[in-house]
Amino acid sequence: MASRRRMIKRLGAVALAPFLPAMGMAAVTAVTKKDSAIHKVLTCNIRVALPEDDAIGLGWNARKEVCVQVIKKQQPDLIGFQEVLKEQAAYIQQHMPQYALFGFDGPEMDANPTGYHGIAKNPIMYLKSRYELLTAGTYWLSETPLVAGSMSWNTARARHVNWVRLKEIKTGNEFRVVNLHLDHKSPEAKVQQAKLMAMESSQYLPTFPQILTGDFNSTIASNVFEPVKAAGFADSYAAIHGDAEPGVTAHGFEPEESPRLSGKGKIDFIFCKGNCKPLAAGIIKDKPNGIFPSDHFFVQAEISLL
Repeated sequence: MASRRRMIKRLGAVALAPFLPAMGMAAVTAVTKKDSAIHKVLTCNIRVALPEDDAIGLGWNARKEVCVQVIKKQQPDLIGFQEVLKEQAAYIQQHMPQYALFGFDGPEMDANPTGYHGIAKNPIMYLKSRYELLTAGTYWLSETPLVAGSMSWNTARARHVNWVRLKEIKTGNEFRVVNLHLDHKSPEAKVQQAKLMAMESSQYLPTFPQILTGDFNSTIASNVFEPVKAAGFADSYAAIHGDAEPGVTAHGFEPEESPRLSGKGKIDFIFCKGNCKPLAAGIIKDKPNGIFPSDHFFVQAEISLL
């Protein structure tokens, strides 16, 4: 009799499935995705919180709700951020408590505990229910990578890399996420910074999976990417869509059709190397209530660890 009741319940659930509310079906889809081998990755330059942006209605206080909304809608597993100040890190952590964040506080990365002094952070977020943190670190993109705030090659600002080594709790698979933001003015600095990152990542076996996120301040045709590709990193977007330039990601709060964006291209990337494969990739152009979440479009990729 009990087995018959269980069978009737299962049949009832199947019969009701088409009438389940959209929210319920979304939850089922999310659970299915999280149980799969797909790792949803985002790279998000959120733009530092600046008083001059506040003065024209484009500041962090005007954007922060939609910024988190756009990110959460993607249901990411892993996020590489750029241009994050302390108040922004605190807000994101408060509104995304299911994620852990590495790469802001401790070890201290510059001499200024508050405010923006030309060094915005590049923290990494990962889903706590899916991953265990094994180890992590920070180094500076300079000739003295262990000296906080150090600069070389005429870089306009001190730049750094944050990285985490994670273990997927369910499978035991280990991999690494590397997140950076290259210089925005000096061509030499960009190339040398990319070379340093590539050299550091090459300490690992060629088969070890590594995911690289970041704002490279360069389009894919630039020689900045020569050392990146030579180190074995493959562009997830190009792997899915081909090598054609997809268009601007750093839009500066301008509409895509603005003449000011003419000739500009994609500068935000998600790469991977080792035993991993891109399955999907895209540029996120959501603008809730007509509000840009940042002066960059965010970029997403779905990556399988082999």
